[in-house]
Amino acid sequence: MVTLKRNRTRIITLAILAFLFFTAIQGMETDDWVITILRGLSVGAVTFLVASGLSLILGLMDVLNLAHGEMFMVGAYVGWTVYVRPDTFIDVLGPLLVIAVPFLLLPVWKVQVGRLKLSPRVAQIWPWIGLVIGLAVLATAVTRFPVSIWDAEVYAESPQTYALALDQGTIVLPEQPPYDGSAVVVVLGTLLGGMLTTISAVGLQFRKGTMVANPHINRNTLLGATAVLVLGLLTLFLNQTLTDWLFNMSATGRFAVAMLVATLTGGVIGALIEMTMIRPLYDRPIYQIMITLGLSFISIEAVRAIWGRPEFTMPKPDVFAGTGAGCSKEVTDLMERLTNQCSTIFFFDGRVRTYNEIFIILVGVVVLIGIWLLLQRTRIGMIIRAGVQDSEMVEALGINVRRVFTFVFALGVALAALGGILAAPSIGLSTSMGASLLLLALIALAIGGLTSFPGAAVGSILVGLLQQFIIKYGSIGINLPFLAEPFKPSPPLVPASTILLMVIILLLLPNGLFGKNE
Repeated sequence: MVTLKRNRTRIITLAILAFLFFTAIQGMETDDWVITILRGLSVGAVTFLVASGLSLILGLMDVLNLAHGEMFMVGAYVGWTVYVRPDTFIDVLGPLLVIAVPFLLLPVWKVQVGRLKLSPRVAQIWPWIGLVIGLAVLATAVTRFPVSIWDAEVYAESPQTYALALDQGTIVLPEQPPYDGSAVVVVLGTLLGGMLTTISAVGLQFRKGTMVANPHINRNTLLGATAVLVLGLLTLFLNQTLTDWLFNMSATGRFAVAMLVATLTGGVIGALIEMTMIRPLYDRPIYQIMITLGLSFISIEAVRAIWGRPEFTMPKPDVFAGTGAGCSKEVTDLMERLTNQCSTIFFFDGRVRTYNEIFIILVGVVVLIGIWLLLQRTRIGMIIRAGVQDSEMVEALGINVRRVFTFVFALGVALAALGGILAAPSIGLSTSMGASLLLLALIALAIGGLTSFPGAAVGSILVGLLQQFIIKYGSIGINLPFLAEPFKPSPPLVPASTILLMVIILLLLPNGLFGKNE
């Protein structure tokens, strides 16, 4: 009874929202409201992937990542590259793995630099000299790796053309250009340049007195760096074999690889952002906001420089793109249409797109369950939940909160990148896609509760459903009293409706539907 009394405003608000959606359904035909709800859940699933990451980061770290939308965008473009141009992905993967080796050995460099006995004058100068030489060697070596890539300035060789060719089954990948010099020299130069750069960076940190030397070298660090080096060398050596294998894979299998690569890329980028940009500014929240805002602009310009400014499409995987006699209107049997990999099925007399309204929703549900299990059933989840309540107490218990922060930030960005690759086949790719999703995610978080993971899910669903109902009523109209003609909401009312819902809920519940009093 006490619980009901304490949450009566929340319960009444949820009941009113449920009643309004039920009332909205009554004005539609069965096929219309079924399709509208499924489309709303699809939009909500994509929004949730962005909002959930924001919620985890904000709840544990008190960091509002304004570049989160652009990470959604990066995930879409990286996934498109793996799916449409696997040769470019393999060409870039090898050098990236080789470059990563010296950075993975940072703990080793810290031990070795900490043992140096140098005069104060030398200790002040050598890191700068080493950093300049290392960056010069690294830049020279990296630019000599052969990378087969499109030309955004030439339409016949642009991403739009390659996407269209893949959709039509006529795509032909260009041959890989040769190394600019000896392959052995290029690889060794990359390793040497990376080592000089990372060792010098460690020297700068010791010079500033911001690091304490650890006398022990972790064996796992050496094993991990060795494994990455071997993997990078194999990727370089078996470049054409890996490219052919990935290109000749079914489009569905290659799309699954693209989803995995986009998600992992987002995780790596998130970890790097946290360690290099966010961690030094934990005591300066305004600077965190500014640096993530600047990072969002840098990400957009980087995407424009690599993939070009024009929008382009991403073909759906074969399993969701079937057409022909087996997918005609006369075939209404669900199993037969699924067997024929039809792009649409009939559900309650409504034609439903299998990718947009089924697959995306299923992925959203899987991610929701997976993250819930992570938070509720694992040790790291217990630490995250405790950190949301009191991070200082968690740190006082001897838990390495920095590692937890890095993991959460990486997880949040990885979820956004996964959302990007999922959304790309349905909405296309553009440099503005991240900003629009970030706005939706922030509205969903405000509705559900800024630091509440369940609130992120509920808020995302409400935003998606409301948008799709407004869009649908924009075509069929709403019969209102005292009006001779049905009222048809205009397109600008779609984003305005979600903002209005947010304002109303925040007036009733200042912390959102599931937010807690700060």
